[in-house]
Amino acid sequence: MQLQTPVDIPRPPFALSHRERVLLLGSCFADEVGARLVRDGFDCRVNPYGVLYNPASIAAHLYRCMSRKAYAPTSPELFHAESDGLWHSWMHHTDWSAAQPDALVERMNATMNDTADFLSSAHVLIVTLGTSYIYRLAADGRLVSNCHKQPDALFRRTRLSAVDIVDTWTQLLQLLTAMHPQLRVVFTVSPIRHRRDGLHENQLSKAELLVAADALCRRFETLTAYFPSYEILLDELRDYRFYAPDMLHPSAQAVDYIYERFEQAYVPPAEQAVSRDVRKLRAALAHRPMHPGSAAWQQFADRLRDDLQQLSATYPHLRFGDESIQSLCNTPLNK
Repeated sequence: MQLQTPVDIPRPPFALSHRERVLLLGSCFADEVGARLVRDGFDCRVNPYGVLYNPASIAAHLYRCMSRKAYAPTSPELFHAESDGLWHSWMHHTDWSAAQPDALVERMNATMNDTADFLSSAHVLIVTLGTSYIYRLAADGRLVSNCHKQPDALFRRTRLSAVDIVDTWTQLLQLLTAMHPQLRVVFTVSPIRHRRDGLHENQLSKAELLVAADALCRRFETLTAYFPSYEILLDELRDYRFYAPDMLHPSAQAVDYIYERFEQAYVPPAEQAVSRDVRKLRAALAHRPMHPGSAAWQQFADRLRDDLQQLSATYPHLRFGDESIQSLCNTPLNK
């Protein structure tokens, strides 16, 4: 008995290896997928600028990375908010905000340069599109990635058309290809619903993203691929039990399922086996012994050390979050 409508995932023109670096940009769904890739030992940067919901903001940050144009305390992206007394950037998350503009700019430039360095050696860019609605400052039309809870009267809200998105990203992909020929791009549309836009408007917004992603993947067949996160949640997981309590975000179980589908499509079987080994070792490293001086614990620690060293020899670039597996081999195990 067939109780689902399975979503077909076309075979992508490239695969994902633990030896490759992965940059993820986009909505908070990118954080969810990125966290699972990091868990499985991939070398990733996940939303280094914080959450970016719309394709225009993602493109703007990539252009800034490639140009390495430094921010300054007088940059128009910065403003001082009387409501909290902090300096903010219209293009960055509130986490970047600071009491002084110099401190804010220092972190913004450090993040940009670190991301640019990572991008120069990245093999895969995963772009998670959340909404086609964008905000601009009413005063000068400047693009805004984060409104920082400022008054609505400061902004003008519009919806990007699929044509707008395709035009912007066609130029961007051409530049990315020229500067980083090793890079491949995966587009996906976040299944998270933006209820604040209105449910009908949310569907219209997602439709623009879906049409744009399809057009870009057809135009850049060997450079790009599309992964159907949105379709999997709506069709294969068509039940509110797969949503978080807010009924807008997918549950952890749903994200796990979508990630499994991603892994099956993009990660070869041999690399999936490596991911399973990493998860097993990660669980073992988190183990806290009741009797650390016992013979049983020493045997367990020796086996774990051997497993770490064997995996390190085969995959020297394997990561455990911010830590390389080589460093773990030289670190005392949990006592």
